[in-house]
Order: sequence, then C-alpha cells, then structure tokens
Amino acid sequence: MTHRAILITGASSGIGRALALEYAAPGVTLHLVGRDAARLEETAAAARAKGAQAQAHRLDVRDRAGLGAALAAIDAQTPLDLVVANAGVTTGLPAGALAEDPEAVRGIIAINLLGALNTIEPMIEPFCARGRGVLALTGSLAALRGLPYSPAYCATKAAVHLYAESLRGKLRQRGVKVSLIVPGFVHTPLNADLVSLKPLAMSDARAARIIRRGLDRGRPTIVFPRLLYWGIRLLTVLPAGLVDYFMVRQHVDVPVTREREALDR
Repeated sequence: MTHRAILITGASSGIGRALALEYAAPGVTLHLVGRDAARLEETAAAARAKGAQAQAHRLDVRDRAGLGAALAAIDAQTPLDLVVANAGVTTGLPAGALAEDPEAVRGIIAINLLGALNTIEPMIEPFCARGRGVLALTGSLAALRGLPYSPAYCATKAAVHLYAESLRGKLRQRGVKVSLIVPGFVHTPLNADLVSLKPLAMSDARAARIIRRGLDRGRPTIVFPRLLYWGIRLLTVLPAGLVDYFMVRQHVDVPVTREREALDR
C-alpha cells in the first residue's frame, strides 16, 4: 500500500523524524507534529528537499482538546491514510534509587499512553467512514517484560500494546488496519543518556526503513530486531525470581524525565 497523506507525532527527532524522511517523496503530504518548533521545521524542510509537501504543527499530545481539533482540521484539509502515534519519552531509576519520581511517572503516562490515545481516538471514526487507512502506534520491546530500572516506561508501553491489539480486530472489519511498532534499541536522543547495554542497537534510519516496510504491507505487528525479541520472550517463560535476580544486578542508569503531567504553558 502506498501512503500519500501521513501524520506523525514526535516528528522532530528520533524515529519520528527518520520515518518522516523515509516517506518524504514527490506526491506525499506529511503533517509533522511535535513541540519543538525549530527542530520540527528542520524536519519539514528536509522532507520538502526530498520533494514532499510537509507541514509542521506545533502541538502537545497531552492536550486532548487542542490536538483533537487540529487533527480534525488536518484530516478535513487532506484526508489522511496513515497516522503514526509515535511521540514518547523515557524515565526510570537513577543508579541507587529505589522508586521513581512520582511526578515523572505521571508525566510519562500523560505523554506515552494518554498522548497515544489522544492521537488515535479522533481518527477512528473518519478512517472507518472512509473504510481504509492505517493507524500505527509505537510500542517497545520493553513492554514484553517489566524491567526493574524503568517500571513506568514499561507500563506505558505495555498499555499501548494492549490498546493496539484491542482495536485491531474491530477496526479491521471496517477496512482500517492497526499496526503496532515494537522496536528494540535505536540510536535516538530518547536513549542517548541511558547507561546500559544496548544489544543489537541500530540507527534511526534503519529502523525507519523496517517500519515503513511493515506499514506499507499492513502488518499488524512490526517487531525488530527479531533476535532480541525472542531473547526477551525467553525471559518471560523462565522463573521470574531467577530473571529478577540477574536483572537487578545489571548496572543501569536511566535519567529521570523532566516531563510532567501538566501541559507546558
């Protein structure tokens, strides 16, 4: 399937930016959503240089009413055929900490989970009315097994996985596909300060190529890298106590996000 009208949240950097540039080509209209106006415009300019029509929209996915109104206006202007709910942040436990910052926890829930809902919900009815299109959500391999150094991040991504899986069957009956993107470690600003082993990490450009191939083929789940996926799946069937024993002995330092639940004003 060739996507010609695409909206991507979190498009100012990382996977979102790489995916926008992967799709950028003559005849493609890109609507790029993010909060950093300067970086967002840089992405849009790079997409235009590749021949795409690209518009930057400075929006906060935590703002349900504002985002919903903007999405309705964008879709009315250019009926979308692919929406990627990609905006996300990470947080966790710095070395030596026992519990996550409660404000940071609620901040990551507001962006990773509620932001995804705020992006997808307004598009369900228009996509179903047209009987076509793809709604995609970015999850994570971290959703497959709770990690002791990043509980809230794992929880938000696990919720995104179940939400996508729950939508998929019902919307498929109306001609709309739901795709869940499940990446491993990707070299992006999101995890640049993460102190940890990053097995099979790849560039954001390579990740974008994999994602595009899966989205263009309408795959329900786009998982990569496969070897790491199966390794994590193995952890889910081993005795929990044994896995916990080894996990808590790994040296991992996850920076605490500065994001909070309330909107920036």
